[in-house]
Amino acid sequence: MALGSGHVVVTQVKNSLILITLVIELGVAAAVSSSLARSNTFKNLLLLPRRTTRQKLAIMAMICAPLTVGVLFRVRVPNFLAADISFEATILLGLLLGPGAAMLGGAFLSLPAVWHGEYLTILVNLCVAAIAGVYGRITRAEDIWSFSPMIDLSLYQWVTRNLRKPQLDRQIILLVLITAMQFATSMLGQRYPAYYFELHSRYWLVELAICACAPVVVGIPLKIWNAARIERKLEEQSRLLMEARLDALQRQINPHFLFNTLNSIASLVRSKPELAREMVVKLANILRVLLKHREAFVPFEEELTFTDDYLDIEVVRFGEKLRVVKEIAEQTLPVLVPSMLLQPLIENSIKHGLEPRIGVGTVTLRSMIVPDGRLLIEVEDDGIGMEPEPMDSIARLGSQEVRAGAESGSGIGMRNVRERMEVLYGSQAEVEVVSRPGRGTKVRLVMPVLEAGAAPWAKFGEALQATWDEVSRAITRA
Repeated sequence: MALGSGHVVVTQVKNSLILITLVIELGVAAAVSSSLARSNTFKNLLLLPRRTTRQKLAIMAMICAPLTVGVLFRVRVPNFLAADISFEATILLGLLLGPGAAMLGGAFLSLPAVWHGEYLTILVNLCVAAIAGVYGRITRAEDIWSFSPMIDLSLYQWVTRNLRKPQLDRQIILLVLITAMQFATSMLGQRYPAYYFELHSRYWLVELAICACAPVVVGIPLKIWNAARIERKLEEQSRLLMEARLDALQRQINPHFLFNTLNSIASLVRSKPELAREMVVKLANILRVLLKHREAFVPFEEELTFTDDYLDIEVVRFGEKLRVVKEIAEQTLPVLVPSMLLQPLIENSIKHGLEPRIGVGTVTLRSMIVPDGRLLIEVEDDGIGMEPEPMDSIARLGSQEVRAGAESGSGIGMRNVRERMEVLYGSQAEVEVVSRPGRGTKVRLVMPVLEAGAAPWAKFGEALQATWDEVSRAITRA
């Protein structure tokens, strides 16, 4: 089809050009759909279980914008027929968004063709959108997402299933529906070439290829976007698994803390009942906090306040034998840290380092922002220390070593802290335990700085890629 001065000159498209065009159409469909799949905005809208009218219009605009340019290229550039996949795009809009948005999108896609004089295009697109939209409404979403562009495979599966147990297969119905609409539009384009464009051929094998190509072009975006849909579901499941594991670790530390604190109170009930009563009151304050819904992350300042209540109990128990020194940098106070991070470390220092020691012992808390921008927290005691363990028993977190009995010597508290750091930060965190027998133990934690409102597992991509550049490159390669 060539464009003359003020009128349309209709020419018969060669069969060889038709076959080349069909192959390139597959590349165009793959390029556009994969470019859209890289957009977080598009994926978020597409994968919503329910969409508002505004969200449907946004999806429609993102799909139609590059494809309308393709229709414009087809009417302006001779033999550039493969850029026009508006028929398949209209079907896709109907299946995913329903008849209303699909009819609006189909009308938008037809504008360059109507401007070129192909006036039947808008009517055909509206009819195709209505049919596909109604079918999308009456069938299950899973049947649409699982639609396969592999026509031979679909037919084989349909035959084998129905030989065993005859049933109505919606995917085969969709396959036949798309093929039938493609054949009808192909005949329309052959009958009225000046008013409607569609590939057609008098050679039946080429016509069969045209009809077979349409379901594949529709199926390619569905397959690509369904892969993104499955990936999003796996990410959501991974996030839920992370939260469940973190919740299990949190529940593990609470009974452990309560058990040790009750032991401390029990040791004072007979000898110092008033102090025991004071400790029970402080323990009640701690439990009131623990029984509330605690987030995975809390400001470091709030974590220090919670730790002070625990230290009050231990100071009452040990009296002048326990000293607490704090070297806290002010800029670290608003930084988010895992909740109940310090209490298990301080408890280990007192129980394993200071309690066996004769005389006064000191627990030192430090925090600062290190030069690489991460948060450093240290809990150090001058107790009896621990013997270094063999190299084959060293545990690791990221690229850092957890030395001197992080698993066995320090008990459940240190192990719990290490596992929670690994769950929340992965390789971005460092946990190091350094102990010198007779001189004390230092636990060193390094973690990324998270401000209020930050989400540690938010790991999604950036913005929409240059869609038409991808289409142009795909066409050039083809």
